[in-house]
Amino acid sequence: MKCFYLMAVLLLGSGQAIAAPELNAVSSDAEQVQIQLRDYFFNAARFGDNEVLDEFIQAGYDLNTADDKGYTALILAAYNGHPGTVERLIAAGADACAQDARGNTALMGAIFKGELRIAKRLLATECDPDQRNHAGQTPAMYAALFQRDALLQALRERGADLEASDPMGNKVESLARGEIRTR
Repeated sequence: MKCFYLMAVLLLGSGQAIAAPELNAVSSDAEQVQIQLRDYFFNAARFGDNEVLDEFIQAGYDLNTADDKGYTALILAAYNGHPGTVERLIAAGADACAQDARGNTALMGAIFKGELRIAKRLLATECDPDQRNHAGQTPAMYAALFQRDALLQALRERGADLEASDPMGNKVESLARGEIRTR
């Protein structure tokens, strides 16, 4: 992709010596290029643009880079329903267990959105099926709450603890019945 290569060249610079007064301007320019690259990366994941994503993978870009909400490319691809993008990222080494700022994972996002195929793929990774978010909720709790019975069964088969409870006392069984405890 031409714009990716152009930005990479801009980021790397010409290799010429830079006078001290110009360092701040160059540093600021480099920061802007980094921000633009990150935006291209996240948008490629968000919209399933695998051609652009492949450029980042080939360039050795950090696949676990997170945005200000803690979303990684894998979390964005899973949440937005792009199984091919999810597969590419996992195959290239993206951390399937990474959590966003609220502690939610790509698996939790896929469950929330009802992305069965993506959620089952994420269940095949090395992640703990009982990984909790910052509210103490597990993927099984999400599956129960959003009536994702097939995913709840897949979590059971993966060894998820269906008796676990969150700090409010919510359990898979009660969430499946629509009983939700709040403060």
